[in-house]
Amino acid sequence: MTAPALSRELVPELGPSLGRLTDPPSGRPRGALGVVLDDIRLQLVTGVFELAGAARSFALAGDRDGAISSLSRVAWLDLWEKAAAAAAGRITEVVNARFREAAAESRFSRRRLEALLLTADDTRAVEARIGSGGAPFVAALEQVEQATNAVTARGGDPRTQTAWQDALTGAARRLESAWLALESATEAEQSRWRGEIERVRAWRRPRWPLWILTLAMLAGATWLGLILGGYLPVPPPLRPLADYWWSRP
Repeated sequence: MTAPALSRELVPELGPSLGRLTDPPSGRPRGALGVVLDDIRLQLVTGVFELAGAARSFALAGDRDGAISSLSRVAWLDLWEKAAAAAAGRITEVVNARFREAAAESRFSRRRLEALLLTADDTRAVEARIGSGGAPFVAALEQVEQATNAVTARGGDPRTQTAWQDALTGAARRLESAWLALESATEAEQSRWRGEIERVRAWRRPRWPLWILTLAMLAGATWLGLILGGYLPVPPPLRPLADYWWSRP
């Protein structure tokens, strides 16, 4: 006997559970370096809505398995990981741009600057730090997976379908919390790098080589003046210069 199809109405509306994730873009830079994440946030929300839309289409066509798999744990997690990676990449771009601006202002050594610029490994570390607030969301996805397995096993049991729906809306709420935590971590990350950038901006080329060169030139000029003035013996290499100088009217 074929299990009843999951009705289109039982794919929950996720928009209300996403909360502030669905806010229109403000265009307001966040943090000490002015990183803007609105476009990444909206891509994340769009991805969730696309998953839900695909699930409704499958359900309407009578494809229960397709509807369920469209909102699977893997699909949710992929959206989150892409958003966290994009945010980390944005931070890296801004940090490196600020490093270069500061170095140009202070005439910082290019070789030393290259050692400070963030690499792919640094970006992955940034991603791990700013994405750490997503742990409750990942835990909520475990509930989604369990509910998905139950729906798949029990077919049209209303209780398992309700549990699946609740797990999805719960994951949407945790996704909002995870994003807000990522935004806060992004601000902290920018403050951390701003200190490094300001140190590059405040760098000044050491002056002791200039002072040494100046003193050496002054000492040489004094020594030559004493020779030409007849106060010191003339070294053989400077005899032609001394004779020329003394023969001048």
